[in-house]
Amino acid sequence: MSTDSKPIRFTIGVIAYNEAANIEKSIRSVFIQELSGFELDKVIVISSASTDGTDDIVKSLMGEYPKVLLIPQIKREGKNSAVNCFLDAKETEIVVILNADNTLGNVDSLKKLLEPFRDEKNGIVGGHPVAMNDPRSIAGFASKLEWTMHHHVALRHPKIGELIAYRDIGTRLPLENQSDEDLIRMRIEAEGYSPVYAPGAIVLNRGPETVSDFIKQRIRVNIGQSYLIRDGDYYNPTRDFRMLYGAMVDAMKELGFHPVKLFAAVVLEEYCRLKAKAYVRRDKGDLNIWDPVSTTKKL
Repeated sequence: MSTDSKPIRFTIGVIAYNEAANIEKSIRSVFIQELSGFELDKVIVISSASTDGTDDIVKSLMGEYPKVLLIPQIKREGKNSAVNCFLDAKETEIVVILNADNTLGNVDSLKKLLEPFRDEKNGIVGGHPVAMNDPRSIAGFASKLEWTMHHHVALRHPKIGELIAYRDIGTRLPLENQSDEDLIRMRIEAEGYSPVYAPGAIVLNRGPETVSDFIKQRIRVNIGQSYLIRDGDYYNPTRDFRMLYGAMVDAMKELGFHPVKLFAAVVLEEYCRLKAKAYVRRDKGDLNIWDPVSTTKKL
């Protein structure tokens, strides 16, 4: 256990592609954080060939927040390329990845995400995504259920996703893959570090609001996970039936028992997994660059 009382320095990477509707809210959520014991070095925004005014919004914020730095990528090469660009530009060991369509939910979200690094055995920490969807629709309920179950799975076995912090040990991501959080976690664990889940590190996101968008997103995510399962020694707790069953029971306690919507959500997810398996079986290649799901961009 580290006893060093010096503030822990860290850098935030904000990954953006055409996020004019969300980027300002995301960045401002960083600068209201209470960070006693931690020191923010920079917020580096990697804008992957954005064409909607994202870059202009970031530039306008740079005058207000001198720690904000914009690095535009001329060509869009996928999230892994953007993460690599961020890692090559930062100067601290501890890094945080924040998606530009998310906002930090509490003023102590970052502090709770970073606290585990006081123990030198910990190498990667996942935050607690909270979906802002209205659960009255099928897609809204399915999105809410997905992230509520994600939380309860992570309480049992750290599930890293959506908001992460980690020690940069020199890992750079392959450009042909997606699933950046899982690839980073696997490599950090291979070096002997432990993963940690920080349930108090709230990050707000929005899942798909229509059934067609839910299917589009979940097929893409499942393709990435299916490639990891096929090509590497990858354990995904969300593929463990016993883990999922317990998480679903706990999620129902939070969301209430809605049998029709629950049945629909399970059928949708299983359909997406089957489609992803068929895609990978034909080996059509991981989706390292994907079309954004428009209904997730309304935070």
